[in-house]
Amino acid sequence: MTTTTLAVLVPLLPFLGAAAGLLLGRTAPGYVRPLAVLPTLAAFVLAIVVAVDQGGGKSIDASRRLTPTGSVPIDLALHLDGFAVLVAVLVGLVATCVQLYSTGYLRDDPRYPSYAALVSLFTSAMLLVVYSGDLMVLLVGWEIMGICSYFLVGHYWETPEARAASLKAFLVTKLGDVPFLIGLFALATDAGTFRITGVVQAALTGGIDHPTLIALLLLAGVAGKSAQFPLHTWLPDAMAGPTPVSALIHAATMVAAGIYFVARLLPVFAASAAAMTVLAVMAAVTMVGSALAALAQDDIKRVLAYSTIGQLGYMSGALAVGDRGAAVFHLLSHGAFKALLFLAAGVIIHAAGTNSLSAMSRMDGLAKRIPDAYWTMTVALLALAAIPPFAGFFSKEAVLSAAEHTALGDSTVAPQGTGWIVLIAGLFTALLTAAYAMRLWLMAFRGKGAPAPDHGRQPVAMNAVLWVLAIPSIGFGLTTGYLDDWFDGHALTPALTTSVLSTGVALVGGLVTYATWRHTSALAARTPIGAVAAHPEADGGLVEEEAIASHTPAYGDIASAYDPADPGRLLLGPLHRHAATGFHLDAVYRTLFVRPVLAAASLVRFLDREVVETYVQGAGALPRWLGAAVRKAQTGNVQTYLSALLAGSAVLALVAVVLANANAGS
Repeated sequence: MTTTTLAVLVPLLPFLGAAAGLLLGRTAPGYVRPLAVLPTLAAFVLAIVVAVDQGGGKSIDASRRLTPTGSVPIDLALHLDGFAVLVAVLVGLVATCVQLYSTGYLRDDPRYPSYAALVSLFTSAMLLVVYSGDLMVLLVGWEIMGICSYFLVGHYWETPEARAASLKAFLVTKLGDVPFLIGLFALATDAGTFRITGVVQAALTGGIDHPTLIALLLLAGVAGKSAQFPLHTWLPDAMAGPTPVSALIHAATMVAAGIYFVARLLPVFAASAAAMTVLAVMAAVTMVGSALAALAQDDIKRVLAYSTIGQLGYMSGALAVGDRGAAVFHLLSHGAFKALLFLAAGVIIHAAGTNSLSAMSRMDGLAKRIPDAYWTMTVALLALAAIPPFAGFFSKEAVLSAAEHTALGDSTVAPQGTGWIVLIAGLFTALLTAAYAMRLWLMAFRGKGAPAPDHGRQPVAMNAVLWVLAIPSIGFGLTTGYLDDWFDGHALTPALTTSVLSTGVALVGGLVTYATWRHTSALAARTPIGAVAAHPEADGGLVEEEAIASHTPAYGDIASAYDPADPGRLLLGPLHRHAATGFHLDAVYRTLFVRPVLAAASLVRFLDREVVETYVQGAGALPRWLGAAVRKAQTGNVQTYLSALLAGSAVLALVAVVLANANAGS
């Protein structure tokens, strides 16, 4: 088979697996698990073959005219370059691990067949986005992922948290997709094609007439899909879904699509200095804000969710300084260790026996009970904190090095100011990232919460997947010298200055957090139990109030019951209360948008019921009254009819006599 044929099979196999799983889920349940795992595994293997065949060399393009449109044509096109084939391998790896993991995690779930089919469809849609060479075909995969996320986040639809989270995820991402769609049409109109290669060529030759407007419209969709400020609020609440779904969304699909899209069309964005500056500011705010919020969360999955938002901010920052190689490199590295973090968190929750025990302040004795999760999560947290030689160090260093070069004026793609914005925010975020990574590790595995009931050993599939993902989390960064051809020939080796700075601030963040934890733990040991309940933040206070007001679930209280041993409270001080709620952004949105819309809807309902409906009812009243009068005359009694006939005849005769006398007199 040719490379293009194999590439077509990569997204097609999970799609066929999803269709077969839905059809046979009830009639032949024994086939559900093989249909979930095997097509995805086959797609992963084929993605590796395609990557090897492409070899980081010249891109491979193939297309077929999909349908005549009368204007800008739409092609069923493939575009295989180094970025596409490597991202497809990541998607295949994570999706296969998630499907294998889910066979154990959801082994007793009655809705597992539909869940597994949706995961396969989700995977197929992302692979379509990755390999697509046409913007309209890419949009199909983009939107399919949106509807799949709605169903998967709402998998536990019996709970109000899952229903609210799925609806919020769908609406917020659609809010960004509307300007995104307008931007795509405007881009195709200027470039005269939907083909990505044609669009990029038009951008490089100055053929885009409205680069700033188009870039900003597209960034709105990217902000929604990739959870960037200010459209990031849906991602932490999406933790109401099954943990394997969180791993898939955060590591290889959905949020990765926006970053990948900008990387593919970077010349379009680079054509506008204003758009690159907006992207840099968006990335900086996202990085710092999400890291502060992560340091204040008690739910382990929400910590990881805010962590994902921050790491996506690093990728956006790399794109803002014009280095798509660094952005995709961090996308690949992050995909491995973030999938590992979520799946290890799933083992922790599974060991506790319920999702409600994902609050870190309540964890105790887990390191010995789940050693596989303990060791692999430790590896993933070291990668997240960018400690050498783990993968996160090399990829985050590539981002900071690119920002440094732009800040020093060595870039011809992005404005110099974007480099300083990304570099300063990136270094500060590296400090905060190491702090919340250390806090998570201490509270999850060294905490003194209430011991959870022992639910036995975890399924082998769940533990095996953790060790599979630990391999790239440890060693992927060491491949930098061997994958340069796949990254446009751009070397991603660490630079001395940023390596020392980023590692230094990470070590400071981790050590300060550890020292703070030792201090708070010692104080907590001497604190009377009754004093904890008297603390002004003991009941979550404003957190719970805002969660209810914004229809947002507060898993085990977002800020948690007051834990005196939590180092995050001491490190953040007065900022903790605000960071725990995501800096009240949901409350702001509710005040600025939700309440006015609800008020307008109430006004429209009143006008429709009291004004429009009154006129409608009045217009029908007169015919109804006339009909009632006529109906009363139709009694069906023959004697009544004869009496009316005689009376009418007498009246007519009388009228005739009167008229005759009148005529005679005249």
